[in-house]
Amino acid sequence: MKGVSRSETRGRLGEIVEVLRRNDIVRGLSPDKLCAILEELGPTFIKLGQIMSMRADFLPKEYCEALTRLRTDVAPMPWEEVSRVLEAAWHRPVEEVLTDFSRETLGSASIAQAHAAVLHTGERVVVKVQREGIHDLMRRDIALMKKGAELLKYTPVGSLVDFNRVLDEMWTVSQQEMDFLAEAQHLEEFQRLNAGLAYVGCPKVFRSYTTATVLVMERIDGLAINDKEALTAAGYDLNEIGAKLADSYVKQITEDGFFHADPHPGNLRVQEGRIIYLDMGMMGRLSERDRKIISRAIEGIARGDAGACSEAIIALGAATGEVDRRKLFRDCESLLDRYAAADLGGMDLSRIMAEVIEIMRANRLKMPESMSMLSRGMATIEGVLADIAPDISIAKVAGARFSGAFLRNVDWQASLQRGGQTIYESAFKAVGLPALLSDALRTVNRGEAGLHVETQPDPGAERFYLRLVRQLGLALICAACILGAALTARGEPVFLGLGWFSIGLLALAGLCAAALFLPGRK
Repeated sequence: MKGVSRSETRGRLGEIVEVLRRNDIVRGLSPDKLCAILEELGPTFIKLGQIMSMRADFLPKEYCEALTRLRTDVAPMPWEEVSRVLEAAWHRPVEEVLTDFSRETLGSASIAQAHAAVLHTGERVVVKVQREGIHDLMRRDIALMKKGAELLKYTPVGSLVDFNRVLDEMWTVSQQEMDFLAEAQHLEEFQRLNAGLAYVGCPKVFRSYTTATVLVMERIDGLAINDKEALTAAGYDLNEIGAKLADSYVKQITEDGFFHADPHPGNLRVQEGRIIYLDMGMMGRLSERDRKIISRAIEGIARGDAGACSEAIIALGAATGEVDRRKLFRDCESLLDRYAAADLGGMDLSRIMAEVIEIMRANRLKMPESMSMLSRGMATIEGVLADIAPDISIAKVAGARFSGAFLRNVDWQASLQRGGQTIYESAFKAVGLPALLSDALRTVNRGEAGLHVETQPDPGAERFYLRLVRQLGLALICAACILGAALTARGEPVFLGLGWFSIGLLALAGLCAAALFLPGRK
């Protein structure tokens, strides 16, 4: 691999093997042990763990929860390294772009670190600098982990998760996060989609100084969204902040289809009456089709309709094996039974989404990456709300938003006409339906109903079909004889210009024709 020598690769492999051996991985991999191993292996593995925490469709729930606790701060790059990255990106000395640059980091993570600075034009900015050589280092580590995954499949860990699939997914996401031009596009798209909301914003991007390895954006001082004392002292109403946060996040999901995948308190600030979203390296997307399916699923949950939920789940996921629809229905029914007494506003949507992911995993359905990210994002937002505004329910906001989107997409005139006609036609039929029909339909919907048909042959019908077959056979023989006579008519003429053979075939055809008209046995 470019930039990494074989000796470095062998040395790194030795480090990984030693860490795995020291943690006795062959005896199993608990959630805490996984976190300890990743932290010991260093920044790139920590980043992979953070990304894996969002993929509940890959890992069991307890592992995802443990990975969210991975430490985020790592040792910062020395100034010399930061300076090299900046000058390589800008093709000029740092002093020609910045009049002031704080060598103290605002934060240091596995892929990059941030510094406060001032541009020559006077704007106060944050400069996000990518770690030197991080792309090659992560590629090397992932390649080594894939080699190790071949060995792990023979251990108890191998039955836990498909590591090759996880690593492929993680590498794809990591490459996206290491492209700061993509993050700049995310910031600009988010700003455009939320331009109509006066209480939501994100940092402005300075495109002239932004490259794939350096991101320059507006500095947001503000107050941390979970700093309740400071917010209250500044005159903010925490319930209002919570309500606006919930509404803005649900809007991202239901209307924009473009949402922040990791909205933890460190990525949310309040400045001049606005909620500012930070760090948009990882964003989730939902297609219009996905949003409609989610809407149907939520509607099914609210109505307690297991059939609608199971159909939505099948439409949303990709089958990785044969899907047992009866089992899927029963799993959905069990889920709805646990929430039968709750209205939509009282539901824990993040918990429900996590349970849906478990149902999909159990029924060999692969959850789209965006849905897993959405589940994590919803859980994070609900955690923020529980801290700053416990009375605000994101489920109520989601229900109102989903209902609004549903109502806007309905052709009411056509729906009323169809509904009126259906009611008229069904009114008379409904009078005679027994109450048992409800149970019968439930059984059919589960896929547990069977149809058993016994047949007794009717003697008259049997004789009819036998006679029909006999007549068909005679007709075919008659036609064959006539055709044969025509084809052999060139022989020595005996009677009417025909030879003996042709005459014989015609005679046989005549006998068959006569037999067709003879009455058969009754």
